[in-house]
Amino acid sequence: MLPSVLRTVVPLVAGWAIVALTHLGFTLDSETAQAAVTLLVAGAYYLLFRLLERAVEKFGGPPWIQGAAGALLGYARPPRYRPTDDVGDLIRQSRS
Repeated sequence: MLPSVLRTVVPLVAGWAIVALTHLGFTLDSETAQAAVTLLVAGAYYLLFRLLERAVEKFGGPPWIQGAAGALLGYARPPRYRPTDDVGDLIRQSRS
């Protein structure tokens, strides 16, 4: 469960930090607008590093790139789940 939590929280914090430190050329007077931009940046951050991680896995790139991309998501390895149709088993897997 910890890898999933880290891989959710770290991109959100990274998105907030990127927006807060750079302002991305925007002058945001509204907290709602800043929150929306932060979520968009966090989503793009997650997508970029997740796609990099998957590309290295699929096309056989250097393992350190996959590890670095995973670390920038908060946990160096993506969570792995066994395929199943049993909901109870899915819940047990998510807790491990």
